[in-house]
Amino acid sequence: MSNPESFVDEVSEAVRRDKLYASFRRYGWIGLVVVLAIVGGAAWNEWQKSQADSRAQAFGDAVLTAIESPDAAARAKALAAVPADGSQLAVQKLLAATDVDGDRAGAVAALDALAGDMTQPETYRDLALLKSVLLQPELALADRRAKLEPLAGLGRPFSLLAREQLALMLAEEGKTAEAIAALTELTQVTDAPGGLRQRAGAMVVALGGVLDEPAPAELQEGASE
Repeated sequence: MSNPESFVDEVSEAVRRDKLYASFRRYGWIGLVVVLAIVGGAAWNEWQKSQADSRAQAFGDAVLTAIESPDAAARAKALAAVPADGSQLAVQKLLAATDVDGDRAGAVAALDALAGDMTQPETYRDLALLKSVLLQPELALADRRAKLEPLAGLGRPFSLLAREQLALMLAEEGKTAEAIAALTELTQVTDAPGGLRQRAGAMVVALGGVLDEPAPAELQEGASE
């Protein structure tokens, strides 16, 4: 009985192999196409990444070259001539508005235009609005506060800087206790930049407040001056 059973097994195995080979001949090209698509896609992504890196480097080099000129007018002209698109335009406008050489009105107009450009990332728009407000100390407190309060919201990229300015406005209004409370709060934000925490601490001391921890010597000296 074993010989017939072995024969049947061999025949069945041969049939399975024939079916497998037939299926491979019929559908094997699909697998080949899939492999080629995966390899081609990976190569395309790497090429795009390389192009983006080269473009970013070229933009950075051109900007650095443009701002090296000692003459403000020449810097502005060279910076405006740097090819840019997308978020690079925002960087270009921010740099141009920073290097105003006395043209504060022009800088404010450029910053406000960028702040209102919804095609740009929120980070650049918020920074432009913050810089615009800082360039206009003559604005009414209510107007400055209205511009900065949205920037101080949770999760906004420059929330801490906006909160610092809002606290200083409280001091400007004569609301000393509220200003001290707001500034003290900033000194306790563990992930806040060290410079911001030091400034907030110095203002607390200058306004007559007391920090939970002894203020560093440089803050005490700054306040006494």
